[in-house]
Amino acid sequence: MDIFERIINDEGGPLGQYRVKAHGYFTFPKLEGQIQPRMIFNGKEVLAWTFNNYLGLANHPEVRKADSEATIKWGLGYPMGARMMSGQTKLHEQLERELADFEKKEDAYLFNFGYQGMVSTIDALVNRHDIIVYDSEAHACIMDGVRLHMGQRIVYPHNDIVKCEKALERASKLVAETGGGILLITEGVYGMTGDLGILDKIVELKKKYKFRILIDDAHGFGVMGNDGRGTSEHYNVMDEIDLYFGAFAKSMAAIGGFVAGPTSIINYLRYNLRSQIYAKSLPMPLVEGCLKRLDMIRTMPELREKLWTITRAMQEGLRKRGFNIGKAEACVTPIFLEGNVAEATNILIDLRENHRIFCSCVIYPVVPKGVIMFRVIPTAMHSLEDVEYTLNAFDQIAANLKKGIYKSEEMQDKSLD
Repeated sequence: MDIFERIINDEGGPLGQYRVKAHGYFTFPKLEGQIQPRMIFNGKEVLAWTFNNYLGLANHPEVRKADSEATIKWGLGYPMGARMMSGQTKLHEQLERELADFEKKEDAYLFNFGYQGMVSTIDALVNRHDIIVYDSEAHACIMDGVRLHMGQRIVYPHNDIVKCEKALERASKLVAETGGGILLITEGVYGMTGDLGILDKIVELKKKYKFRILIDDAHGFGVMGNDGRGTSEHYNVMDEIDLYFGAFAKSMAAIGGFVAGPTSIINYLRYNLRSQIYAKSLPMPLVEGCLKRLDMIRTMPELREKLWTITRAMQEGLRKRGFNIGKAEACVTPIFLEGNVAEATNILIDLRENHRIFCSCVIYPVVPKGVIMFRVIPTAMHSLEDVEYTLNAFDQIAANLKKGIYKSEEMQDKSLD
């Protein structure tokens, strides 16, 4: 069969099957206006709980000033080329030094995109003799990196330390035959459910097994821990984490990321990360902008304090009203739903059209099959009044759920005016 013919005849995949009714509303929605709690959706003002703009830096006046001045100074083109060939600057090196110092590591290396950086890091670290051990709910960038691995990989059930140890025990026997090593990959904060990786328990297993730990802390960097150094600081295990991966797209509201660890390993990655060797260097405005953002994370703890005030108010309020938000130990706040996609769709329409609240609905393959959830992201931009308004709306949602108002076999029309 012709490739295009197969694609056209296909339903569109697990998400694409909803494209006709969902595009522009549930998927690829267009939020307009400045990045702030209230924005415009389909011509109407909504209270937005959908951005990973944890510290509110996306539209912070100091950040905008730094970004605009750097853009005027450098333009978006400089430096031209990849880091190895013609894309290296003193400011790239300065940002790496400051990130390494912040994470209490010897060295760090910048990525132009976090997703590609993680995929390429995994690819560079392991060979066919090595074994990868990883959590079943790891982010897609980890999964894609694992798929590139030509050796064996072992998955353990999410945050199950007993099964994790069994995986390490099995991996240890395998590498005794292959002559390779073991790389364990976990997340600091799981970005859909807001629960934390069990880093404290995993590092304890180093006393029994020989392996290295790579942590993806995209949602923990800048947010978790007393100083915002991440989930490893939260657990007080920074020294036990071999390689720390952080992303700029969340707390720093930018583009890019980094990996931090021993100088010898970071130097190896500099010369072997395909996603960086063969791609353009991070543009200078982003580098200067991230230097400013990192400085604000270090010197403005009040942003983090405000974030946690809003987060705790939202999570405590939802739990009090009987909503299932799982473990939700970080800022990401899931609201798990029982029922089907059509029912969840009707709830989301009610939230957007009648309550003017914008959050995202998440289904497979973003989360495991059978899971349907709304994803609420508290930020330092929001107010306690925003939280109260939202909780009152969910009171009405809960009442309607009990009455069965949202039950339907079909996705309803979005025009409820």
